[in-house]
Amino acid sequence: MKRAVVCGAGGFIAGHLVKRLKADGYWVRGVDIKHPEFSPTAADDFRLLDLREPKNCEEAVRLTEGARQEFDEVYQLAADMGGMGFIHSAESDIMRNNALININMIDAAANSRAKRYFFSSSVCIYRDMVPGEPELREDQAYPANPDNEYGWEKLYAERVAMVFGRRHKVAVRIARFQNCYGPEGTWTGGREKAPAAICRKVAEAQDGGTIEVWGDGSAIRSYTYVDDMVDGIRKLMDSDLEGPANIGLPEYVSVRQLVETVAEASRKRVQIKYTSGPVGVQSRNFSNEKIYSTGWRPRFSLREGIERTYPWVEKQVLARSSVATG
Repeated sequence: MKRAVVCGAGGFIAGHLVKRLKADGYWVRGVDIKHPEFSPTAADDFRLLDLREPKNCEEAVRLTEGARQEFDEVYQLAADMGGMGFIHSAESDIMRNNALININMIDAAANSRAKRYFFSSSVCIYRDMVPGEPELREDQAYPANPDNEYGWEKLYAERVAMVFGRRHKVAVRIARFQNCYGPEGTWTGGREKAPAAICRKVAEAQDGGTIEVWGDGSAIRSYTYVDDMVDGIRKLMDSDLEGPANIGLPEYVSVRQLVETVAEASRKRVQIKYTSGPVGVQSRNFSNEKIYSTGWRPRFSLREGIERTYPWVEKQVLARSSVATG
């Protein structure tokens, strides 16, 4: 039985990854600063640890006290992050907290003699692009010009992971995540991503009502359903691909089209009121050819993913409303 530790297991993507690893027959330790919010963890062992502290990272990758056994795989998805509003309002926290976590975790994993190490990077490392511009390959991230500090920290952390991998002979795999969404993702409170935020606003609106959206609706994005993302993580980790690999759905839509897709899933008519707020880049278009070489392909279109996500968010909204009025 293979053994894996998943950092960030109290969060969205890593929580789904724990379930997948268990289904694949792994013994799994989950680590996070918090327990999963929406369902009990599937991990065999779950530890509450602040990974900004080196000693906690060492504990995370130590199988038993005093032993020199190692985990087969370490998945590092722990991060201080959120949607565009959070990324623009918490720049110093993002740079400090994530740099500490990422430096300490690869150091601990390498010293523990872990065989394989996964790091979750982001397409935020890419520059602002014009809609329709040719897709960028992974090596075209340089010369670097990320749009935000979250992207700059991810770019640095990629290099830290790779240099530790070279020195300590650890097989490092790096995924640059596209926007990811799905059930059990943060949907309120300021850290939610656009798909969850739009699902919440539509669920809260009356049929024929109006929701507020930052910007003018023209920004282009692509969104990956969580099951596809987890499949990509597993394919990449099992591969011999070195260097970062983009993982995402090559279906580019405007924010207006995202709202329309959510409204269709809700069976509601929705009006949009555009307001000022942090929007981010105009577009990011990137190639998936590298991850395709592993045999991975996304299975869910945006419409199919939203049809699976909206009912879950609507259920959360209705449950909160019942508590508030009950």
